[in-house]
Amino acid sequence: MTAELARECVRYARMGWMRGTSGNLSVVLQRDPLRLAVTVSGVDKGEITAEDSVVIDSEGLAVDSDKIPSAEAGLHARIARVAGAGAVVHVHALAPVVAAEHWPDGVVLKDLEMLKGFGRQAHEEIVIPVVPNSQDMVELGDAFEKGFDPGVPALLVARHGVYVWGDDLMQARHRLECLEWLLRFKVETRDIFTGRHS
Repeated sequence: MTAELARECVRYARMGWMRGTSGNLSVVLQRDPLRLAVTVSGVDKGEITAEDSVVIDSEGLAVDSDKIPSAEAGLHARIARVAGAGAVVHVHALAPVVAAEHWPDGVVLKDLEMLKGFGRQAHEEIVIPVVPNSQDMVELGDAFEKGFDPGVPALLVARHGVYVWGDDLMQARHRLECLEWLLRFKVETRDIFTGRHS
């Protein structure tokens, strides 16, 4: 499982979504008690290895290890607990951050075929929640939980990044890639729908 985390990190780093040491991934190892493997802090995601992960508990604290988990490990655990996710992916792709800047109350997506890849029907309307950024993972977790919709497996953190989750890393990856496309479309067509002209 830790090798899979490393492979996914390298993939996202090559896409430019995990620049430097930014971003983090996790996968649930067991439910009771909750345990997740999460990438460690401060490692270049393009050079990460299977050794660069640590097991955390439901509060995001390392279990029987002196390795330092990602600073956002607590939010990963909260999402896994509340949403029942098997894997959580957090990257710093640009389109989600720009979308959150334009639509701080939530990003509405509708009538787009790519919604199918996000687990919804093309004709549906969904709202991707946006929460203010914070260095306090309890505060972020509270904001996530307050706006949680079981049918929307994603969260935008303003001026920070995006979290997407799924049953496993592959489903989370597919959802993230589709969501990034949807948000890029939303941002790039913004002027069309607002009537603005350059």
